[in-house]
Amino acid sequence: MRVLVALGGNAMTAADGRARPEDQVAAARVAAAAVARLLADGVDVVITHGNGPQVGNLLVKNELAASVVPPVPLDWCGAQTQGTLGFVLTTALDAALAAAGVARRTAAVVTRTVVAADDPGFTRPTKPIGRYLPAAEAAVLIEHGQTWEERGERGWRRMVASPEPLEIVDAAAARALVDAGFVVIAGGGGGIPVVRAADGTLSGVEAVIDKDLGAALLGGAVGADVLVIATDVPRAVLRFDTPSAEPLRVVGTATMRAHAAEGHFAGGSMGPKVDAACRFVEAGGTRAVITDLDHIADAITGDAGTVIVPS
Repeated sequence: MRVLVALGGNAMTAADGRARPEDQVAAARVAAAAVARLLADGVDVVITHGNGPQVGNLLVKNELAASVVPPVPLDWCGAQTQGTLGFVLTTALDAALAAAGVARRTAAVVTRTVVAADDPGFTRPTKPIGRYLPAAEAAVLIEHGQTWEERGERGWRRMVASPEPLEIVDAAAARALVDAGFVVIAGGGGGIPVVRAADGTLSGVEAVIDKDLGAALLGGAVGADVLVIATDVPRAVLRFDTPSAEPLRVVGTATMRAHAAEGHFAGGSMGPKVDAACRFVEAGGTRAVITDLDHIADAITGDAGTVIVPS
């Protein structure tokens, strides 16, 4: 069995959201221990991850250092965080696998994802990134061409394009490594967004790809049977945070889509995970599971989490 485990970006930070280097290393060790248990049981694992907090930190550095060094674009931020988190995760995995007595090698692939140049997301930025700023500071950045939106009491936040992922450019390289026995980390943050010109050349664009939708696409590209989306809750829930809350266990894709259409899953959190899980199964995956890190081993057997199966 081949499983793609998608780690949320917040799974790479401390429980309180801090993302100091030591926090990220400690979080990676927790994730690596869970993955090592799967590998010890003979499960073939590919890993992808979010990078929201890490990209957010880079954007703050851009803002603070803009008068000294040129700010780097979002595609560069994605590439930098893929490299850093790939290093952190492979190092943590090497240690966890050695402790478990599992003789497997690890590799991280800096991964590009094709999006359409005319994707409507570029004209209607919907993805919030970076830190909250007061109106006066946001106004300065708006004058420099950025899109910012008032987000209530916390202030203003930058909004960027989140186009639909169409193709994982480096999937063949990742799959070749997986087939050669490597535990591969790929597609971090949904992949570095690129567009393809008429002559076939690729160039990066200012956008952020939803990492869950990127995971669904990557899962099919590397031949995964199961997609596990690791988040901070054990299951998806209907009527979340109400007295009639109902955790979901085994659900068909059609039913899950109906629940989503009824508005049960928030757009900025559980919604993309449910969409990604359904997409993966609808494209031929055996099943997808949404659960927390503590239960990913049980999720593989269907004994934990919300399990999405073909209708």
